[in-house]
Amino acid sequence: MKKSYLYVLCAASLLMTSCNDMLDKTPRDRFTESSAFWSNENQVESYSNTFFENFSGYGTGTGSGWFYFKSLSDDQANPSFDNWTFTTIPGSSSYWSSPYTEIRRANYMISGLTGSSLPASTKAKYTAIARLNRAWQYYNLVRMYGDVQWENTVVLDPDADVDVIYGTRTDRDVVMDSVMNDMNYAIDNIGTTSNKNAWSKNLALAMKSEIGLYEGTYCKYRTATDNGKGPDAGRASTYLNACVDASQQLMSAGYSLTANYGEIYNSTDLSSSKEIIFYRNYEKDVQMHSTLDYTGSSTQQSGITKDAINAFLFRDGKPLATTTLDKDDRPVLSAANNYVINKMLSVRDKRLGVLVDTVLCFKGHSWSRGGGSSAMTSSTTYTIGKYDNLDIPLYYRNNTGTNYTDAPLFWLAEIYLNFAEAKAELGSITQSDLDNSVNKLEARAGLPNMTLAPEADPANNMKVSNLIWEIRRCRRCELMTDNWIRYWDLVRWHQLDKIDTSVYTDVNRGANLSNVANVSVTVDANGYVIPTGTTRKFDKKYYFFPIPSGQITLSQGKTTQNPGW
Repeated sequence: MKKSYLYVLCAASLLMTSCNDMLDKTPRDRFTESSAFWSNENQVESYSNTFFENFSGYGTGTGSGWFYFKSLSDDQANPSFDNWTFTTIPGSSSYWSSPYTEIRRANYMISGLTGSSLPASTKAKYTAIARLNRAWQYYNLVRMYGDVQWENTVVLDPDADVDVIYGTRTDRDVVMDSVMNDMNYAIDNIGTTSNKNAWSKNLALAMKSEIGLYEGTYCKYRTATDNGKGPDAGRASTYLNACVDASQQLMSAGYSLTANYGEIYNSTDLSSSKEIIFYRNYEKDVQMHSTLDYTGSSTQQSGITKDAINAFLFRDGKPLATTTLDKDDRPVLSAANNYVINKMLSVRDKRLGVLVDTVLCFKGHSWSRGGGSSAMTSSTTYTIGKYDNLDIPLYYRNNTGTNYTDAPLFWLAEIYLNFAEAKAELGSITQSDLDNSVNKLEARAGLPNMTLAPEADPANNMKVSNLIWEIRRCRRCELMTDNWIRYWDLVRWHQLDKIDTSVYTDVNRGANLSNVANVSVTVDANGYVIPTGTTRKFDKKYYFFPIPSGQITLSQGKTTQNPGW
């Protein structure tokens, strides 16, 4: 199975150059306008396989990927400081242009297949693949920019199609309705397969689960002042129910959790994992990545924050404010002269002990995980260890472009979280719903079951019910450092201000070193590490990225700028 996916990627890479030329430079490429091309299934499949490269996983070669590197949140602190993605308006941006390249690639495929002589079911399958990928690109565009131009026709000549490319932006609600239409078409037509590297109905359902939750909660919590539109309860209900439906189909599709949290993040073969819905595979000496090296090298890590550490429950199921277990978060000096936090981890959610190492690493006290050749430090002193695999030979762990663990992209744990949150937001959740979803995650984490009426946590600063707060906590702890999930969660909950470090100071704090003599890093009055002296301040304009100025100029004013920019 893994070898077949490598073939897919190789085939895709052979075609990628001509596709890029066609879509970015010379859209009149006659090769793919031929009906013979679209009537040859091997060629259509190769064309469709180019979309796999949009699912970055752990990245390729020395590049970054979806995990660990997306550190603009309250979970991590970048040692070089993460400011907002944009603080000024760029002239151009790949955040805007790259999705449109893929959207036009998908539209070209949809159009080409209309004149194909392939069997109707085959044409429907490949059209479904194109529409699934168009939907995914638009979902990401809308999250970033709000209103965007909706394109569903082929752009052959940028000069002739100027109103399509540079016209008035389409209302984001209309675009998202079109996204869901595409997803539903994909679910109905893409087909099933046991290959977790392939396009499939279950992958489309997983995407629908995520999109439904995002759109439903975004429309429930948005405000006219900050987002341009106020709450829409009817729309929120429609999308939350779509999330529930898609999630339930996957929850009854034969998937099950792995025994230990963390196994899906550091496996060299996810093909047989019962938790995985879709993943990106890597092969030793063939296609590799650098995520292990970047989280285990001498480059200072973007460490886990005090705010994130405090989110993890104690083993009695209670938060920091109300637990009766030992709250002491100071390290202990080990016989090996390392500062260790084993005692703290022993009374906390087991996921925390997988996420971070037992040893604190900072200037003057660096440390090599698993006997690695590189001594690590972290901006917060908490290092991220959940991606590492100590069974991999040292060379393949501690060099860039040599790591070959598989990357999860969609998996059951996230579906459980989507389902529980959507049901809670709808007000229809039952204890059985909790037991069949998030309580399976809590049990794996060594925690008691969540109930419909959890006790209040004084740290709840989001003005939501105790139950929704706890479901959000479970989501944060389960998916920490995964693919910008936390950032976009804060956006859809209308809580992006929570990463303002001038207000929420624990976002810019690390471990407690109050009992460490001659500390060589900056600490506050209570002994907590201060990763950076730079402050990140919230402004409501950050709910949207700015439209590139070049796009506005070329549109001659038809494309407008987002508010506040």
